[in-house]
Amino acid sequence: MDLQKLKFPIGVYESNKKPSTDLLDKWITDIEELPSKLELITKDIEPEKLNWKYRPNGWNVKQVIHHCADSHMNCIIRFKLALTEETPTIRPYYENRWAELIDSQDNNIEDSMKILIGLHKKWGILLRSLTKEQLTLEFIHPEHRQTFNLAETIGNYAWHCNHHFAHVKNGIESGGKYN
Repeated sequence: MDLQKLKFPIGVYESNKKPSTDLLDKWITDIEELPSKLELITKDIEPEKLNWKYRPNGWNVKQVIHHCADSHMNCIIRFKLALTEETPTIRPYYENRWAELIDSQDNNIEDSMKILIGLHKKWGILLRSLTKEQLTLEFIHPEHRQTFNLAETIGNYAWHCNHHFAHVKNGIESGGKYN
């Protein structure tokens, strides 16, 4: 068992501060499509499968889905801060602690799916409206002690969507062997 491959099923994120227009379009499409891909793969899923992990000591399927809702809510706020303030410092959060909270332990993923559906629709509209100048706007991430521009952040979250979709898929296909 290759734990690194289970942890990073699509590979590790590689930053790109100046993506082409075509690559940006692909990334935005990846972000827009996550909710429908998750809906399709979790349609009529049994609660037992929601509790299967995608790797040893990893999150279970439901935690990954709830995490995506939490993470992507934070991300759209980061975009809006960068668009309305001059190089704002964003607020990081403890995603592992959030994944242990009661709402991330809920076998009912319907509310998180509703959040993802509405949020990704809204987020896609915002992302597709960004000008070349706006894509260069930055925010400061105090945890990483560096700035990130909006173009590279789109890439990071397109990767994040695909990364966690692969986790959900692998968790469902694991047959519960990592629990």
